[in-house]
Amino acid sequence: MTDGLKSLQTKIDKLRDSNQPLAKELLPDVLIYHRAVDQALQYQEFFDPNDIIAGKGLLKQGNQRADQLLTGEAPWTKQTGVVVRGYISKIDRTVQPYGLVIPASYQFEGAEKHRLDFWFHGRGEPLSEVNFLNERSRNVGQISPANTIVLHPYGRYCNANKLAGEIDSFEALDAVKRQYRVDPDRVAVRGFSMGGAACWQFAVHYADQWFAANPGAGFSETPDFLLAFQKEILTPTWYEEKLWRMYDCPGYTVNLGQLPTIAYSGDMDIQKQAADLMAAAHELEGMQLLHIIGPMTGHKIHPDSAKEIEARLAEWAVKGINRSPTHLRFATFTLKYNQMHWLKVDGMKEHWEEARVAIRPDGDQLNVATKNVSSFTIRPPKGLPLKIKIDAAPVQDLPEDGAFVHSETGWKAGQPSGLRKKHGLQGPIDDAFMDSFIFVKPSGTCRSEAVDKWVHTEFEHAVTHWRRQMRGDAIVKLDSNITAEDIAGSNLVLWGDSQANSVLAKIADKLPIRWTKDEVAVGNRSFDAAHHAPVAIYPNPLNPEKYVVFNSGFTYREYDYLNNARQVPKLPDWAIIDVRVPPNSRLPGKIADADFFNERWETKPVN
Repeated sequence: MTDGLKSLQTKIDKLRDSNQPLAKELLPDVLIYHRAVDQALQYQEFFDPNDIIAGKGLLKQGNQRADQLLTGEAPWTKQTGVVVRGYISKIDRTVQPYGLVIPASYQFEGAEKHRLDFWFHGRGEPLSEVNFLNERSRNVGQISPANTIVLHPYGRYCNANKLAGEIDSFEALDAVKRQYRVDPDRVAVRGFSMGGAACWQFAVHYADQWFAANPGAGFSETPDFLLAFQKEILTPTWYEEKLWRMYDCPGYTVNLGQLPTIAYSGDMDIQKQAADLMAAAHELEGMQLLHIIGPMTGHKIHPDSAKEIEARLAEWAVKGINRSPTHLRFATFTLKYNQMHWLKVDGMKEHWEEARVAIRPDGDQLNVATKNVSSFTIRPPKGLPLKIKIDAAPVQDLPEDGAFVHSETGWKAGQPSGLRKKHGLQGPIDDAFMDSFIFVKPSGTCRSEAVDKWVHTEFEHAVTHWRRQMRGDAIVKLDSNITAEDIAGSNLVLWGDSQANSVLAKIADKLPIRWTKDEVAVGNRSFDAAHHAPVAIYPNPLNPEKYVVFNSGFTYREYDYLNNARQVPKLPDWAIIDVRVPPNSRLPGKIADADFFNERWETKPVN
């Protein structure tokens, strides 16, 4: 295998040096094979003798593709049936694989656009890149609707397509759209088991982007599922409970009023709990969930149910997405998920509490009702009134940019000013790892020996577990090597204190957390700097459109790997770590204090 990797690497180097546009465009389709086998070999991720056979087969396929591409050919791009491909992720610049099923009816020289169904895979702890590519190269999978492209995202391994796995799915879709004719009005999200959980959150968070959702089994939130599935009673901190609201779906249920949804469960499956919970949430909204239940069935899809589901989806696909609904009802708990068709929530009064907007036409005006919203933008479709009445305030004309902001005197046309939480810049810490990021390694040492030791331990942990759990290679640069391009294009994860890290030293006086040789101070709270260190996220003072993070990778740890429902953010916008307590499988040390910044990225005082 080592020899096979060397041979493939030689060809990859030739392709990189080639001036052929095709070679540059399609190189990821070759790189996926090299990375898959290299990772499995380097980290001993062959879990079964058959994995070795699969790895050798992938090397053969990779060398074959490389040879073809060196001659200017790429026959796999004109292949129907199962095909595996890749893209370079914006997050960490690693190649990531995805699988496709291209229908036999697809005409590569035609003009017809095709329906596309996501299929989110189930939990598979041995699902290395080798096993994923081998499976997707051989098997169509659980669904294969007529005249439909099926996209199987790898999802950054086994995280229910959350965090980096969420972004992976969108990046894979973008890659497919560049290579195939996809009808953007006929894209559906589907999955079973862990894939059903992924489908639920994609449905409620992005309800305006799909013509249908088809979640099967899985889980739809954290605490009730773990109680039902493994009799585990959780005892979260107050901020962990708030952070469940990022991926817990019942609170977003009203959004499914805009999205045809067909849930599936076996009647004997303990994971029927997910759809039952969502059905109850539908009833609270005055809605009804279409829930197909397989008779005398455990954790699998009953064949008669599968036929009914496919018939329903085929009917909905003919209609496609209604891009111009006249009525909107929208709920969110974070500006991460802030859009529904022609509505954008631009500001909230308080993150992680329910925010709502309801819009309906009433004669010659649009009535807008809000809750926990401080600013929003609407761009009504043609035919709707341009007079706006917000929360029973006087009627206003719709401004040209459609933006409204709440002030001391009520709602008025305009946009929020100053540093504020906004979409893509709202925290928590884990949000920084859903876009391009760089680990900035300190070239010096921290003032405290204990803190310095902790920083280096946590740095190594973050690098190791980014690869292990998110299947990528964290980009690491010394503080002295950070460029203006890095600051402009990436979130910077700064390790160490201002003595150790020169980038942190440049911005230390512009941060809400003060870290001196004597103390770590947050608002009116103070901690001894000899054995305390902050982890935090904040808009980068050198580029407020990107984040800086201090001393943290993604915040769930090894214990949470045991069940995908636990794999959610564990720390808020900032935390102070007492490094006298060693890191463990749940926490980076003792949490001395932790909180969210307010909507202006300011600390909250404690009495």
